[in-house]
Amino acid sequence: MPIDAAEAVAAAPRVAEIAWDHKDVQLYHLGIGAGLPATGPRELRYTLESRLRVLPSFATVAGGGAPGVTAALARPGIDVDLAHVLHGGQGLVLHRPVPVTGRAAATSRITAVYDKGTAAVLVMRTEVADAEGPLWTDEAHVFVRGEGGWGGDRGPSARPEAPAGPPVRTVERHVREDQALLYRLSGDWNPLHADPDFARRAGFGRPVLHGLCTYGMTLKAVVDTLLDGEVARVRAYRTRFAGVVVPGETLSVRMWRPDSAGRVRVAVSAADRDDTPVLADTVVELG
Repeated sequence: MPIDAAEAVAAAPRVAEIAWDHKDVQLYHLGIGAGLPATGPRELRYTLESRLRVLPSFATVAGGGAPGVTAALARPGIDVDLAHVLHGGQGLVLHRPVPVTGRAAATSRITAVYDKGTAAVLVMRTEVADAEGPLWTDEAHVFVRGEGGWGGDRGPSARPEAPAGPPVRTVERHVREDQALLYRLSGDWNPLHADPDFARRAGFGRPVLHGLCTYGMTLKAVVDTLLDGEVARVRAYRTRFAGVVVPGETLSVRMWRPDSAGRVRVAVSAADRDDTPVLADTVVELG
């Protein structure tokens, strides 16, 4: 079996030094659609270095890419075909606001391997800390088709209840045709998002958008719509990737009023495909 769950979980953590500056933050913001209109004051806080605020989801690419997915495939006990790999879910906990410029240590390990029958799910957790202490904890769920069925733990199955009542706000965000090409410059070089031949081998008609790009676009929509750009209020953010997004489509982002615990429920769908879900079980926790 290409995945040895026991070996993968038992492997020693890997520690990498990561660094970023304002150029990395600005490139990420552009990659998730910031800067339209280019001179709009609300957009300049994402694009102009003298006003720069860091959207918390930048943590998923800080230091050069999506470590949860790529690092998980390079761990002991794992030997799989990249064409069978999908990003299944993402969680992020912020211990402090992400600084515009930083240098930190990222400690990553696989904490679980779940047997879903027709697929395996790898859980890769990354703890990031700088000289002042913990910055964020990142957790990626990596879905590997065709690698289940060995009789292992199926993992948690509980899902949050659907939000009650209608959303308080709904906004639409257009995905540009070149969105994936720009987003991948932040470090996720998976050819699924750029190479038509590879995308067809993976079962798609054309390259699709990175799930983490949709993840970032969604958080920006929530921060801009409900928080007036106050990025520091975000304490945690998690989602399940329920479907793909094709560049050129339009996202419909529905947001519910924060509950008593400060949790904002969000649902995201492809407006051009009869509101087919693309992000599900999405929660933004506020402080």
